[in-house]
Amino acid sequence: MLSLLRIEWMKLKNYRTFWILSVLYLVSIFGVNYITYRIQQAIFQEKEAKGIAQAVIGNPPYSFPSTWQVTSYFSSFLLFVPGLLMIILMTNEYSFKTHRQNIIDGWSRRQFISVKISLAIIGAVISTLVVFITAIGFGLAHEEPFSTENMIYIFYFFIQALSYSMVALLFALLFKRGGLAIGIFFLYALVLENVLAGLMNRYMNYSGRYLPLETTDNLIPFPLFRNIQNRIIPPPDYTVLLIVSIVYLAAYFYLAVRKFETDDL
Repeated sequence: MLSLLRIEWMKLKNYRTFWILSVLYLVSIFGVNYITYRIQQAIFQEKEAKGIAQAVIGNPPYSFPSTWQVTSYFSSFLLFVPGLLMIILMTNEYSFKTHRQNIIDGWSRRQFISVKISLAIIGAVISTLVVFITAIGFGLAHEEPFSTENMIYIFYFFIQALSYSMVALLFALLFKRGGLAIGIFFLYALVLENVLAGLMNRYMNYSGRYLPLETTDNLIPFPLFRNIQNRIIPPPDYTVLLIVSIVYLAAYFYLAVRKFETDDL
């Protein structure tokens, strides 16, 4: 696998679009959290607002142990970027026929798709590491002592990041054309699944929580006003959500391998 990844690296190392999007994405993880952190600072530095904020939400959101969940939640809004990258990288193979060349050069179909899945895993690991470092950095900026409580949300973020990338890879395998795959991916993730989830939650006892991307999204709920939220909407069983998310991931891996192995090159 390492030798295959080295060959894949040869494709990526001079690919400007890949580097621009990757750097912008990783920088944006810090950026989006810094913006919300500054809003927090503005609220908690104002005497009147600080009292109200402490009464409603307690300690500053970016202090320990809340920082793990808060950083993971706001960083998750950027997961469309690695999904976009995954679609570009896969559909480029179809556009430039490089997937055929790799097969001619001796790769098996399973080896080829395994490399793409490995890229999704590596991307999710790097994203999670950046979120982890960001959470620690903002947490240490407060007076509260370091705490590993709620660190499970970092793991949830990894599951979520991998899910978004694998769904994007499946769309790329299904539609093969970059623009079409990107459009359908964003349409599904931003519109269709949210509409379906809303309808299912309303009329089918909150079963919309278990749609593919909704499942991982619900692993990291909005970190503020939890008590109020739980009175309005029954909280999900996070163990069930995690199990369903892992089942979905296993299905994504199987479908991606199956699709490429049986597809017409």
